[in-house]
Amino acid sequence: MERSDLLPWGRTPRLAMRAARPAFRDELGGLIRTGAADDHGVLAVGMMRSYGDSCLNGDGSVIEMSGLDHLISFDRQTGVIKAEAGVTLDEILRVAIPAGYFLPVTPGTKFVTLGGALANDVHGKNHHHAGTFGRWVRQFTLARTDGSERVVGRDDTSGLFAATIGGLGLTGVITRVTLELMPIASSRIDLQTVPFGKLSEFFSLAAESEPSHDYTVAWIDCLAQGSKLGRGIFTRARHSLDGELRVSDKKGPSIPVEAPGFLLNRLSLAAFNEAYYRIAGRPRATSSCYDPFFYPLDAIGGWNRLYGRLGFYQYQSVVPAAVAEVATTAMLQTIAAAGQGSFLAVLKTFGDVPSPGLLSFPMQGTTLALDFANRGRSTLSLLDKLDAIVREAGGRLYPAKDGRLPPAMFRAGYRALDQFTPHMDPGLSSTFWRRMQL
Repeated sequence: MERSDLLPWGRTPRLAMRAARPAFRDELGGLIRTGAADDHGVLAVGMMRSYGDSCLNGDGSVIEMSGLDHLISFDRQTGVIKAEAGVTLDEILRVAIPAGYFLPVTPGTKFVTLGGALANDVHGKNHHHAGTFGRWVRQFTLARTDGSERVVGRDDTSGLFAATIGGLGLTGVITRVTLELMPIASSRIDLQTVPFGKLSEFFSLAAESEPSHDYTVAWIDCLAQGSKLGRGIFTRARHSLDGELRVSDKKGPSIPVEAPGFLLNRLSLAAFNEAYYRIAGRPRATSSCYDPFFYPLDAIGGWNRLYGRLGFYQYQSVVPAAVAEVATTAMLQTIAAAGQGSFLAVLKTFGDVPSPGLLSFPMQGTTLALDFANRGRSTLSLLDKLDAIVREAGGRLYPAKDGRLPPAMFRAGYRALDQFTPHMDPGLSSTFWRRMQL
């Protein structure tokens, strides 16, 4: 174990850790036992795309799993793929697309590992049809700190399958994953863009679009006020029925250094949002490569450095459908009044497809995700106000995106905690979990 310079994607908090980077699976057992003996235990991590401290183990040990990235098998007839947990979704796509398959569920970046996608039970723009990532996992292998190894599948009756999916890597070190892929006829996406002027129009568009389109998502102008409050751009899409099966290799610019902290301020963000709404919000129907639709920010390497040395907080909530419009309106009003907006503000609906994990984030309702530059106390005060709205609505926050979630709100939002904790591996821990005081 060596001192680690790993940072979460939000680049805050910055904690000292010791890290090991195995390249072969037979190294893993010894590293797990060594790390488990640490006062703060050990945690397996992947590409560090979680935004806060769920992928950190401050003053403890982490095992960086991205070196364990071997594909084990791929059945091109059934679309079932088996791989080590350090394989990224990008690497899966490079094998799957030429064979006529795609990820059944994908988050907004392809640079996450299979183990990380499972441990956080990630979701995508097609939750209303496909649910979460964990619904497509057939089985996985867990290495426990007592030296045992368990293969756990959908037929598991112990509760370990449900605890591990969305379980934040705390039930064991995920070493292998077997996943069902989704057949596609083309790697291209047919999409329609529809601007909307107020929040009620978003909900009408979502209800209209979900039965006929695989994917729905909206960008929302979180700094708009008055008559413009709740305006945005709605996109609905489906896989093309004909065309090529080609892997995207496009690479864009990278942000080499941390940007000055003053770069993203209310004036610059408001100007960006106004321009984006006017230029990108033109009604249109197009066909494009899958990459710009699913992974627009992957085109900018190190985009998280735009927020400067102090980093940023991502705030992602979900509120029940019955109160979604009222609660979302209240959040947008609060954000606009504070003047701490985001140019990355994503609004989408979750369907009634049940999540398989005990701690899975999605539930039927509406989710809003925003990035806030870390301005210290003023930013934390704004997030506290948003917490109050979400909690009153009966909603919850996403641990994979969190860096400051209050423990009481976590317990209120995740009612299955008492079912989850008996399945935890006592040798595993994280800064997030200790912060929750559970």
